[in-house]
Amino acid sequence: MKLIRNFCIIAHIDHGKSTLADRLLEYTKTIQVTAGQMLDDMDLERERGITIKSHAIQMEHELDGQKYILNLIDTPGHVDFSYEVSRSIAACEGALLVVDATQGVQAQTISNLYMAIDHDLEIIPVINKIDMPSAMPDEVEDEIVELLGCKREDIIRASGKTGEGVEDILRAVIERIPAPTGNPDGPLQALIFDSVFNSFRGIIAYFKIENGSIRKGDKVKFFNTGMEYVADEVGVLKMDMVPRQQMNTGEVGYIISGIKEAKEVKVGDTITHVMRPCDKAIEGFQEVKPMVFAGVYPIDPTDYENLRASLEKLQLNDASLSFQPESSVALGFGFRCGFLGLLHMEIIQERLDREFNMDVITTVPNVSYMVYDKQGGAKEVHNPSGLPEQTLIEHIEEPYIRASIITTTTFIGPIMTLCLDKRGELVKQEFVSGNRVEIHFLLPLGEIVIDFYDKLKSISKGYASFDYHFDGFRPSKLAKLDILLNGEPVDALSTLTHQDNAVGLGRRMCEKLKDLIPRQQFDIAIQAAIGAKIIARETIKQVRKDVTAKCYGGDVSRKRKLLEKQKRGKKRMKQIGNVEVPQKAFLAVLKLD
Repeated sequence: MKLIRNFCIIAHIDHGKSTLADRLLEYTKTIQVTAGQMLDDMDLERERGITIKSHAIQMEHELDGQKYILNLIDTPGHVDFSYEVSRSIAACEGALLVVDATQGVQAQTISNLYMAIDHDLEIIPVINKIDMPSAMPDEVEDEIVELLGCKREDIIRASGKTGEGVEDILRAVIERIPAPTGNPDGPLQALIFDSVFNSFRGIIAYFKIENGSIRKGDKVKFFNTGMEYVADEVGVLKMDMVPRQQMNTGEVGYIISGIKEAKEVKVGDTITHVMRPCDKAIEGFQEVKPMVFAGVYPIDPTDYENLRASLEKLQLNDASLSFQPESSVALGFGFRCGFLGLLHMEIIQERLDREFNMDVITTVPNVSYMVYDKQGGAKEVHNPSGLPEQTLIEHIEEPYIRASIITTTTFIGPIMTLCLDKRGELVKQEFVSGNRVEIHFLLPLGEIVIDFYDKLKSISKGYASFDYHFDGFRPSKLAKLDILLNGEPVDALSTLTHQDNAVGLGRRMCEKLKDLIPRQQFDIAIQAAIGAKIIARETIKQVRKDVTAKCYGGDVSRKRKLLEKQKRGKKRMKQIGNVEVPQKAFLAVLKLD
């Protein structure tokens, strides 16, 4: 145990964590780095250049004639994947806090740092990308000293690209990060911090042993679900899985026990022995709170069960995804899914398509509201169709978040305007260092769900970083905006919005849908309504054949007769015709400006 070190790499997005991990793997001769970001093995991660999943890998390093085992976990940096980070932190004793020398400390750096400090991790600050021409290592060092209160000589300067400083990092990991503590002879207690589905071997769970040891062939039990299994194979995680006969306290590894059902494995559960169980489970992770809800429906209704199986397998690999069945008049049966943010939603949609070949329609994302009726009862409503009648509602409360935005002084004005337009309240602003400001706002979650982050990035030229956490519910004047096609409401397009924004939003939605819905043989009326009041209307003109083309003259009644006949046909067609709303119309509504 004295020779084991478990640590993770945390940072803001794009600060060079995965590149630094490559250099560590290369330096310890764990693997030959052939392409960049070796641990990001998903196609999506490679294409977008972001880390989506945490990746654990074991390295060996010799220092002063002694061989050490280093378990490294590379974590994502985007705020939408912060749950991955919190789970990785629970499996470690130390963390490398990586800060980009060209950008300095950003919001997600601070957020991840606080998470690590809450778990009493030893923090090793690293300034990365010091080989860049625009690097400002001295200013960034000031920021880190101010943030952590550490000594200047504790900060390591490194470059993931050139490999400079990698040796210092490995020495610091071994010298500063404490070895895992635990009782090697006590009952087995192992924390599951991740799991994946393998179509040949069933579910593979990744764990860290807190106390005791586990051997191949042991009978084990999962504490919270109470299910019992035989450990068919245990081992450590290198680039591939390497089987071992026995795993001891402090080690990080995997277990395969032929589990087929996704719901039998819960991330945060404890593994123990059947014969000699531990008395209590390890403190797991806090339950994840989804921030954005959207309906996910199969395009072909017969794929409903396949979609359920796909979501269960995906949930194993991404525990922050939550879903429950729901049905819609327009789209049939599907699931109401909770995501941590819009990028998370986009990635899940993409993964469903790539990994499981599922074609799905995603409805407009929204948040959950608390609705209080006149009898004093309260219920949580996730989508507008679940609202009771307007006459029965006493008031509606919507979720608020506390947002912290870090930016340079140049962009304070436009950012303030953006937040106030989104019904935000300024809480405080403080100067972090030099010309950088941290602004705290209280914002309604429903306002930032769709395009806030994109707008923030564009008005600040990419320099503002944004982080948020939930701050409870507050009463609000909300209205349900319905979209009607030929008088029929399309429940997938209805939204809950603030009364002040409803008319503008309704008008824009109608205009957008007019461009996107293909023309039919009859007129289509697109209307936006609040209750029974129509607030906007657009008409898609019918496609008409020129029935009078063959009349070369003669009496006008001949033309009128043909036009009347056409009119009767159109009328009959309108009664039986229905309007298909294409998927791009749903997506375009999300991107309304």
